[in-house]
Amino acid sequence: MFSSKEQFKKTFLKRLEMLCGKSFAESTPRDHYQTLGQMIREFVSNDWITTNERYWASKRKQVYYLSIEYLLGKLLRQNLINLGVEAMVERGLQELGINLTEIEEIEPDAGLGNGGLGRLAACFLDSLASLNLPGHGHGIRYKHGLFEQKIVDGYQVELPEQWLRSGNVWEVRKADLAVSISFWGNVEAKIENDRLIFRHLNAEKVTAVPYDIPVVGFNTNTVNTLRLWSAEPAQFPFHQDVLKYKRETEAISELLYPDDTHDEGKILRLKQQYFLVSACIQSILRSYKKQHANLEQLHEYVCLHINDTHPVLAIPELMRILMDEEGFGWDEAWHITTNAISYTNHTTLSEALEKWPVHIFQPLLPRIYMIIEEINERFCRMLWEETPGNWERISSLAIIADHQVKMAHLAIVGSFSVNGVARLHTEILKERVMKPFFQLYPDKFNNKTNGIAYRRWLLQANPRLSALITEAIGAEWTQSADKLKQLLQFQQDEPFLQHLKKIKTDNKKQLAEMIYKQNGIAVDSEAIFDVQVKRLHAYKRQLLNVLHIMYLYNRMKADSSFEIVPRVFIFGAKASPGYYYAKKIIKLINTVADKVNTDPQIGNRLKVVFLENYRVSLAERIFPAADVSEQISTASKEASGTGNMKFMLNGALTIGTLDGANVEIHELVGEDNIFIFGLTAAEVLRYYQHGGYESVEYYHHDQRIREVVDQLVNGFFPNVSNEFEPIFDSLLGENDQYFVLKDFASYTTTQKKVSEAFKDSIRWQQKSLMNIAHAGYFSSDRTIKEYARDIWGILPYQ
Repeated sequence: MFSSKEQFKKTFLKRLEMLCGKSFAESTPRDHYQTLGQMIREFVSNDWITTNERYWASKRKQVYYLSIEYLLGKLLRQNLINLGVEAMVERGLQELGINLTEIEEIEPDAGLGNGGLGRLAACFLDSLASLNLPGHGHGIRYKHGLFEQKIVDGYQVELPEQWLRSGNVWEVRKADLAVSISFWGNVEAKIENDRLIFRHLNAEKVTAVPYDIPVVGFNTNTVNTLRLWSAEPAQFPFHQDVLKYKRETEAISELLYPDDTHDEGKILRLKQQYFLVSACIQSILRSYKKQHANLEQLHEYVCLHINDTHPVLAIPELMRILMDEEGFGWDEAWHITTNAISYTNHTTLSEALEKWPVHIFQPLLPRIYMIIEEINERFCRMLWEETPGNWERISSLAIIADHQVKMAHLAIVGSFSVNGVARLHTEILKERVMKPFFQLYPDKFNNKTNGIAYRRWLLQANPRLSALITEAIGAEWTQSADKLKQLLQFQQDEPFLQHLKKIKTDNKKQLAEMIYKQNGIAVDSEAIFDVQVKRLHAYKRQLLNVLHIMYLYNRMKADSSFEIVPRVFIFGAKASPGYYYAKKIIKLINTVADKVNTDPQIGNRLKVVFLENYRVSLAERIFPAADVSEQISTASKEASGTGNMKFMLNGALTIGTLDGANVEIHELVGEDNIFIFGLTAAEVLRYYQHGGYESVEYYHHDQRIREVVDQLVNGFFPNVSNEFEPIFDSLLGENDQYFVLKDFASYTTTQKKVSEAFKDSIRWQQKSLMNIAHAGYFSSDRTIKEYARDIWGILPYQ
């Protein structure tokens, strides 16, 4: 059906009539989208089946990636690009009077993720398929993903996200592969045939139904699978209150990250986590047993990779199935489990290392809790034998302590590999956050610096730049990101650099049009587009950015002769619904925007834009248009970052701290092609350990700081009353936990350097080119090759 333009058009028209029951003349853009999506899915089905048959026949090792979120974005154009038919389909549709870009807008962003964690998982799936590696994803099919964000009077308002309103053209429901999950109830132990047997009785059963989505590799016949699980009532629930049972069951796959402020929300989150791992492992073992005679060699054929702590219950769940259902003894089951499971840590923040109260955990998952208790008991006994009497060490490393189950501890003890996601992050884990565990298991720890699906962020998001690169160095870079280094030969080629600038300007014009359409703000596309788009969190320091904007505004108001290279500061971010402080920052950004954008004295020299509902499809329009990439987290707090890589790939220059993957970007591009400021990770950690930082000193001794901080509470912003007192208090009363005031002077000085550098257009383009040329290192292809070689032990199929 995609063999030629004419064949495509013929098939498309016929399929449209069959699917929609109407003539082409009566059809709508949604009909066109649904028809094209169905055609693509049908087209890849043969390769999808063949890929699975190949894996089945070879009996070689496969990896299963368990993640609570996947930020897939739109799949229509990505699939067309990966299949190599984008241009032909676009021309064919055009001849039918259909604009591919317009029908692409019909597709919703799949609401399965929140931020970097979920987008990384999506990038990894893309690379696994593109590298012909046997790797599949397992997640939850949330009916509503992360909320849809609206900005009303400067405040974030959360609306239900409805990505499944019109169904999902890419998925295939596999009801025949459904499995049963057990919650609540009690555990009975008894002796049978000289073995201690455990039975989970009076459990509340939930049915997990899989929906499979094909993951199409780039320029390859490999089609892997993302399996998403939906929670449905069991056929015979034996539940007194059937409606209550139905509501509680469907809630499991209703919403990504339900509010866990209260116990009810905590129970739901824990249910989601167990639901995912139990469904996944039951499904994998069922398939495995059809291929292999016994489970003793499971770890030689299967690797379960847990993406952060959310799927850590895979460890006790695998133990439960091996012991309770397959008859293995503890030692055998533990050997298999600890050689089958690997774990990626994504944070240095102690509050992000999940802990579950025992009073919630034990009744909800009684058998799983018993197994974790036993793991903890045996682990603590080993620690005691190593250092008898060292209760402090045992308490700090225990999996269950202080009436809490510590999920990161369980992940480390129960896996064979623990990796960080940037070199600095891994060193902080080894030397600080997880130092006692590193000393105990030095061979488990390793680093795998994150990467991005670079083809999506160039071929799909920035076709103009992609065409220039292909014209300059050929198309081989689309298969091997390292080839981007060949662009370095154009550093002194002024026509090439001018072409690079024109592409950036055209992308900025497109974004400016969107900003005007959505926000009603006219921005100058010749200005510096200075962008910070990421989750709203105190450590990411959107506050530092906005305080600097306030400082610039104050200078411009106080001194009419003050010169500034025109800037458009662009923000995009969602704050978690219960994150009160982060929502105050959003309100502050929008309040500053109102003040700046309506001041005739400022004009077009300074603009502030907050783009609501930040998501993958919006990111694809922002990254190609950015001049400056704000990566300004408190050093030591950002594990890696992947937005920094996408900006770099699209030619933006980074202003940032030496944090996460910024450190490696800095090493690759060199001091002259990045703008580094602020405290180092070592300096921040010393302050945390030994004290010595007093934010009020910076407030009293730097007039710029005093002015902007006072403006938060002195009536500078009309009609907001005491709105920003919590921010004021965090900076002075709570001693500025994330060193915003400490880094303010360094940040301001470095921003001046950015402005000066931008004035030299050719030199700026040379810097931009250096970033693009070295961005190949941050391909998720490279990252996945390292995982495959060093952790998973899987090989590509040729």
